Order: sequence, then structure tokens, then C-alpha cells
Amino acid sequence: MPRFRIIPENPSVNFIGRRAIFFIFSALLMVSSVAMFATKGLNYGIDFTGGIMIEIKTEKPNQISLLRERLSGLGLGSIELQEFGAPDDILIRIQRQEGGEEAQQQAVTSAKEAMGNIVAEYRRTELVGPKVSDELFMNGIYAVLSAMLAILIYIWFRFEWQFGLGAVIALLHDVVSTIGIFALLGLEFNLATVAAMLTIAGYSINDTVVVFDRVRENMRKYKVKPMDELLNDSANETLSRTVVTSLTTLIALLALYMLGGSVIRDFSFAMIWGVLIGTYSSVSLAVPLLLYLGVTRRTADDDNDGVEQTSA
Repeated sequence: MPRFRIIPENPSVNFIGRRAIFFIFSALLMVSSVAMFATKGLNYGIDFTGGIMIEIKTEKPNQISLLRERLSGLGLGSIELQEFGAPDDILIRIQRQEGGEEAQQQAVTSAKEAMGNIVAEYRRTELVGPKVSDELFMNGIYAVLSAMLAILIYIWFRFEWQFGLGAVIALLHDVVSTIGIFALLGLEFNLATVAAMLTIAGYSINDTVVVFDRVRENMRKYKVKPMDELLNDSANETLSRTVVTSLTTLIALLALYMLGGSVIRDFSFAMIWGVLIGTYSSVSLAVPLLLYLGVTRRTADDDNDGVEQTSA
């Protein structure tokens, strides 16, 4: 019985020949993302704006509507309620109040009085001040930038600087487009989203390294094959692995998105987008960029570990 294949055994997608289309699409995507961020901005969560977070367990399930009705008349500004894993476990977010910590405490007291006997248990109450939220925001930026710098250094030493630069450009493309999609859809941007972006960076660079490793292997084998043909063959030879890995990851992420509840829905969405855009950038952006970055066969020759060299 023949095996089922998602990708043909010997794919021949012309990634290099269509590089102009990919570059135009990626440029438009990045420009649009920057424009959305500049004009619409991000919907920052309580982690970055400061405010009040209260987790409660209700006497009965499905009490969000009643809680929203009671809290909406308190004049506390934006209030968000969502189930936190179970119908009787509710997470309440209240925007930061003007007037310092005393105003925050008064808001907590008012909210608890309004909820009254609906609540069976207060599981946690957190106050996030502006100083803490600013520190969290800057730490999130530093984490993403540090990860990208570490990736650049690793790829530089593992291959050549051209490979490292191509990988970081593709990675920057993934991160910027993720910010753009969050700005477009108005999804909450919080520390969980930053964690998702770091995970996206790791996933994307893993795909890119696999393709780059095949490029280096083929550079050792084929000394006269044109570079554009060599790059295209390398992308096609790893295409099955790349697509199958992405699909299996997407199955798990879709299950989290649909069944994991609203608390991790934005995180799951960021990961789904990241897997899709990361898979695209690894083969359609990072590899064609090598043509323009002047990659040579020098590293492959210097690091030859016994691979037999043949002519194309």
C-alpha cells in the first residue's frame, strides 16, 4: 500500500525564481504591520498598563453576565471578565485608577462589595502599578532583542555571517508581522504574548537552521552548481520535514485555541500565526536572501567533515 504524502517525494517548488513575489509580499506585510502599530497601536494588557487583577470562584457556574452587570455601574473604567479554565473560575481585570495605591485599594473594596454573595472564594488579588508595568514592558523588549542577538551570534559562528544576517532578517519579519496582526485585530498584548513571540523566534530559527544546514551540505557536494539552483534544491529537499513539523504543531495549537479557554486564546493565536509565518519565512525569505548577501562556499570548504564532493 503506498504511503500517504502531504508533500511529493521530490518537490520542485521554484522558491528562488519567485523570490521577487515573496520579497514584495514580505515588504508589504512589514510596512502594513508598522503602520498598524503606529496608527492603531496595541491593546496592552494589565501587565503593561497597570491595574487590578482579581481571580474568584463563584458559588454557581456561568455568572459572568451577572458579575458584569454589578461591576459596570461602579465607574471604575474598563473592566474585563473571562472564564479562567472553568465556568465557576472568573478572572476580572480592572483598569488602573487615578489617585495612586489608595485609589486601587478602594476600587478593590468597591468591586468586592458589588460582587457580594456571588463569590465563594477570592483566589488572588494583584495590583500592578505603573512603575512595575513599565519595567515589565522594557524587560519584554529586552528579552526579544536579546534572543535575536543571541541567534545572530549563534548562526554567525555555526555558518557564516551572511547566514546569521539572513536568519535575523527573517526573524524580524516574523516578530513585526505578529505585532501587526495583534494591532489589527485589537488582541490583548501582554507578557504571555511576549512569551509567544520568544517561542515563535525559537521555532522559526529551528526551521531556518535545518534549511541552512542542507544548504551548507550541498555547498560541499556541488562545486560548480549555480548558487540559485543549489539554494532552491536545498529548500525543496527539506520542504517535507518543514511542512510536516509545522502541521503537527498546528494541530496541538488549534486544540489549545479552541478548547483551552479565553485565558490562553490570544497566546495560542500568536503561536498559530507564528508557526505559519515562520514556516513561510524560513524557505521563502531566509534562503533567497542568501543570494543577495554574498554567501560563499568558503565556510563549507573550511568546515568539511568528510562529505564526498561531486560535481553537479
